[in-house]
Amino acid sequence: MSWFKKLLGGESDSSDRQTDYYEEGTVLLHQEKFHEALTSFRLALRENPSDTDVLQQIAVTYTRIGMTDEAVKTYRRVLEIKPHASGALYGLAFLLLQQGHTDDAVAHLRSFLARPPSTATAQRHVQHARQTLAELTGEGEASADYPPTLP
Repeated sequence: MSWFKKLLGGESDSSDRQTDYYEEGTVLLHQEKFHEALTSFRLALRENPSDTDVLQQIAVTYTRIGMTDEAVKTYRRVLEIKPHASGALYGLAFLLLQQGHTDDAVAHLRSFLARPPSTATAQRHVQHARQTLAELTGEGEASADYPPTLP
């Protein structure tokens, strides 16, 4: 958005310094403008190359555009910086599972569930991780209402 406006000559350099590229990328991601979001997140990353929030959003964006190998690499970079980053553990687990790396996926699910996020919005992810781990290992109990049974 602002980088695009600047490209078209609509904004000056002084407004560029005040741009929140992370916020801009988040908006673009929600609008499903994935390539534009990726550009904004990369600009945000230039300001702070070790920002795990930005790196996680880049990984999400890579996942959405089908660049799963890049998403895996990016999640792994997040975990190098912040070993207990719940979003990276969760995202990486499911990408590894899709790639057939079940043992690695299980290890990441266990790490995620060892320190699950406590926000209300994260509870569906916690439940999904528990359900998936139970299905993969037989550990714990699957939720009685997941998956839902048909009448």
